[in-house]
Amino acid sequence: MPTDTPVSTTPAGGVGFRSERGPILAAMMLAAGLIALDSTILATAVPAITASVGGFDRFPWLFSVYLLAQAVTVPLYGKLADAVGRKPVLLGGIAVFALGSLLCGLATGMTWLIVFRAVQGIGAGAIMPMTMTMASDLYTLRERATVQGYMASVWAASSVLGPLLGGLFADYLDWRWIFLVNLPLSAVAGWMLIRHFHERRSTARGPIDALGAVLLTLGAGALILGLLEGGTSWAWGSPAGLGVFAGGGLALLLFVLVERRARDPILPLGLCTRRPVLAAAAVSLLVGAVLMGVTSFVPTFAQGVLGVSALAAGLTVGVLTLGWPVTASQAGRFYLRIGFRRTSLLGSLLCAAGAGTTLLISAASPLWQVALSCFLIGAGLGMVSTPTLIAAQSHAPWGGRGVVTSTVMFTRAIGSAVGVAIFGALVNARVGDVDPPRPADLEAGTHLVFIAVVVAAVAMIAACALVVEPPPEGAQRDEAESQR
Repeated sequence: MPTDTPVSTTPAGGVGFRSERGPILAAMMLAAGLIALDSTILATAVPAITASVGGFDRFPWLFSVYLLAQAVTVPLYGKLADAVGRKPVLLGGIAVFALGSLLCGLATGMTWLIVFRAVQGIGAGAIMPMTMTMASDLYTLRERATVQGYMASVWAASSVLGPLLGGLFADYLDWRWIFLVNLPLSAVAGWMLIRHFHERRSTARGPIDALGAVLLTLGAGALILGLLEGGTSWAWGSPAGLGVFAGGGLALLLFVLVERRARDPILPLGLCTRRPVLAAAAVSLLVGAVLMGVTSFVPTFAQGVLGVSALAAGLTVGVLTLGWPVTASQAGRFYLRIGFRRTSLLGSLLCAAGAGTTLLISAASPLWQVALSCFLIGAGLGMVSTPTLIAAQSHAPWGGRGVVTSTVMFTRAIGSAVGVAIFGALVNARVGDVDPPRPADLEAGTHLVFIAVVVAAVAMIAACALVVEPPPEGAQRDEAESQR
């Protein structure tokens, strides 16, 4: 373990762009904006991309390989940040993301585009966990209530700008600008971090747990790949499907055995099995499942059953990504007054209520009714995700905060992958092999998904009840560290 723990030496002050930490906050928002924008800008340009480079049958891999690369690298970056500091990890992530963006913009075929999207995902795996960890390092619990609003505004803006820019680039410029626009944004974010964010670097480091890192990457990667592509690229019971899960399970078993003996494990099992972390991880897993269930199948339902256009369907589910930052920006005020557990419980109840309203949706429902359900679900998730993460972070020392943050975010990726597998199987069970599916069958299959989303939202209420309030000494420690 490092003997000289890296800490921020950036001056403390108020919260906002005019404070001493304002440039760092702006850099964090810009870095997070890279990921937020990327999550919404690509979908609208898929027709233009496939018309240019071909490979329409493989375009789903543009999303799958990115999510896979991002998910499996998150735990590695979390441990690395606890060892060498947040700044080099975040700068490295921004650089790799920019490189992947450049390569995507120059790609001449779908195969290369998929490979370069993986490079983008490897960089993205560092950006979100590091911005969240840095916010925990730099700001006290009370200050984070305000910072939370700034960060939420990034996602709110991206939910509107992403589809708009994607459509504009694809229709009036060139789809390659969807990726190339990341280059100047990455350069500005990196420059601001280099100039304004300072850390004392560790002078003594323990041996890198290379074997643990390899086993975790292989095991988690195989598990997520199997869940994402099962039933699509191969049958669940096929040799390929069974082999992926068997290989992933074996690698994860070996990973646990290695970590129990490692001197400085890549994922300390003791830290990650404490109740504050387990509760936050359980909530995050369910958040990922609910989010994937709604965003994946509401557009299909809106187009295939309600008969609306692709644009209208996308805007409908986009209301969810708008509801999320609206409540996330206010969640800080709630947890300062009523506590973290009650705030997350309130959010989970709102999410469950929104999920319940989806059971009232039918083929005769107006589009605004579907959008309202999405907004309520997103608003509930916005009040759940950040308070549970901050509560878990507050129970960890500086040298474990990166691991805690990355663990919670990693479980959301697992939840999303599990959600894809379960919800997809439910729909396929009703739709069968009919292509295109009959509206009645699609409605019945989507209704099963809505029921499963309700179950996951109710389970989220139980998980939120287990959230542990930050200890008083945690708030004092945050205050002391932010002043260093």
